[in-house]
Amino acid sequence: MLPYFLGCPSWSEPAWRGDVYPDSARSNDFLALYTQVFNAVEGNTTFYAQPSPATVARWAEQMPAHFRFCAKLPRDISHSDNLLAQLGAAETFVELLKPLGERVAPFWLQVPASFGPQRLPELAAFIAELQIPLAVEVRHPAFFAKGEEERALNRLLQGDEIERICLDSRALFSCISSDPAVLHAQSKKPRLPTRPAAFSQFPQLRFIGHPELPANDAYMQPWLEKVAAWIEEGRTPYVFLHTPDNILAAQLARRFHQQLTVLLPGLPALPERVEPAAEQLGLL
Repeated sequence: MLPYFLGCPSWSEPAWRGDVYPDSARSNDFLALYTQVFNAVEGNTTFYAQPSPATVARWAEQMPAHFRFCAKLPRDISHSDNLLAQLGAAETFVELLKPLGERVAPFWLQVPASFGPQRLPELAAFIAELQIPLAVEVRHPAFFAKGEEERALNRLLQGDEIERICLDSRALFSCISSDPAVLHAQSKKPRLPTRPAAFSQFPQLRFIGHPELPANDAYMQPWLEKVAAWIEEGRTPYVFLHTPDNILAAQLARRFHQQLTVLLPGLPALPERVEPAAEQLGLL
């Protein structure tokens, strides 16, 4: 058991066959195999489409009790003109994921860059009405200007022990490349200052990496020190590693953990690779 949560944007990556997953793994095996290596995952899939009840039931069967699924509130909610008008939809979404129990903790609210300081009262009311474990990612420049608007946001979140998600895309934007995956990622990801916030027991970090793994080390080092300090304070951080097309996301997550063991030598190693249960049973 790790003293922090570590994972990737998703588990559904066919390119991980031969690395995280065995060559013979079927797509239906991926989640169960993923949970044997990592103990958390970003819920990007729920941002774009809500799962069916049958899918949620299948996830509940495959996710161990200690696993964490940071389900993003659907973009129809987070990117609407009025969060309060979406309270009913948010409550329905929370109800849909109830079979996962405490494994959905926290939910993530990722608001767009157009969501500015004038909407903070709306955000406060939404948080008060919804009453769920929540972490919030903001992208409006005013929330990174170290002025009163940013302080107001931080007071609001910290007062309710709502995490402000730490997003670091510096490694991604340090890459000069004509690779379509890199260009696509750079066009989609925000380029904003880092904010190493810890407003609760569970700080949240999203690290958007360079496609060449060693190039991430200098950008990861301050976060490794921060995560180690949080753990030593008794907090339980969440850390998610991305690469432009996420083909190397699992390798970057392993790299982060390996370097964290230098600062915290008692950490257990991650499994290198696991086998589908059916194949293991067949060897007995």
